[in-house]
Amino acid sequence: MTSGVFPGTFNPPTIAHLAIAEAARRTYRLGRLDLVVSRVPLGKDEVSIPSLDERITVLRSITRRLPWLGVVVSDSQLIADLATGYDVVVMGADKWQQIHDVAFYDGSPVARDEAIASLPRIAVVPRSGFEAPADLLLDLGEAHLSISSSRARNGEIGLMAPEARASGLWAP
Repeated sequence: MTSGVFPGTFNPPTIAHLAIAEAARRTYRLGRLDLVVSRVPLGKDEVSIPSLDERITVLRSITRRLPWLGVVVSDSQLIADLATGYDVVVMGADKWQQIHDVAFYDGSPVARDEAIASLPRIAVVPRSGFEAPADLLLDLGEAHLSISSSRARNGEIGLMAPEARASGLWAP
C-alpha cells in the first residue's frame, strides 16, 4: 500500500488541510495518509492552548470519518526525519522554502542537501508569497489556497474542519 505523510501543527485543522489530504490521496493513489504532529514543532512557537493531546484528539475524530487518514505524534522535527518510511511527503510551499534553509541543519549545506535527497516523492501545496518547482505542486484548486489556521484561530471558524469547530477548543 502506498503511504504518505503530511506534517503540521494542525492548529486548528482546517477544511484546506482536509482538501490537501484528499488531493494527495487522489493524485498519488495513497492507501493511507498520516497527519504527523511533532511534539515540539520546528520553527513554530510552542502551542499550549489547545494542548497537544487536545489537538490529537480532534485529529483522531477526523480519522473516524476518513479512515484512510491516520494520526502520528513524533519527537522528530525535520521533514526528512518525519518522512522516513513513506512514499510521498506533503508540505506547503512555505515549508518547501524552510527545508532549504541551512539554519535548520546547524548551518551545514551538506546536511541540508542530504536531508532533502533522502525525501520520498514530494507534493508541495501552493501558498501565496512562496515559490516551489511547478513539477512538485499539488493541484488543489483556488478555493482552498487562501485558507489558513491563523485565520481560523482569529475567528473565521467556518474555515475549521467540522470536528475542530465542534470541539470548541478554538472558540474566539
